[in-house]
Amino acid sequence: NKVPNIDKAIISVHCHNDLGMATGNSLSAILQGARQIECTINGLGERAGNCALEEVVMAIRTRKDYLKGFYTDIKCENISKTSKLVSAITNESIPSHKAIVGSNAFSHSSGIHQDGVL
Repeated sequence: NKVPNIDKAIISVHCHNDLGMATGNSLSAILQGARQIECTINGLGERAGNCALEEVVMAIRTRKDYLKGFYTDIKCENISKTSKLVSAITNESIPSHKAIVGSNAFSHSSGIHQDGVL
């Protein structure tokens, strides 16, 4: 309200992951009016990286209750393949614990989670 014609501008957010909060901060920004998130596949970027595209896409797809009215045309079925391709091209391995694309992201090994899988 305090910036003239702000409604005509596209506000973009570009978060780094130095404190592990790039995705959360980016999603918070769109909830507060930003219209664009700048992110990278696998969160690649300087220092601790940038907001990870795959995390934003899956948050928008799976949390419609919280992220009402937001959408992306990115095809989820291509995320893993694209992540692996970028990893190979950049020679940057994907940590096994990386959200969405890490090899352990959807695995269960013990406890109540494993009981539910069995």
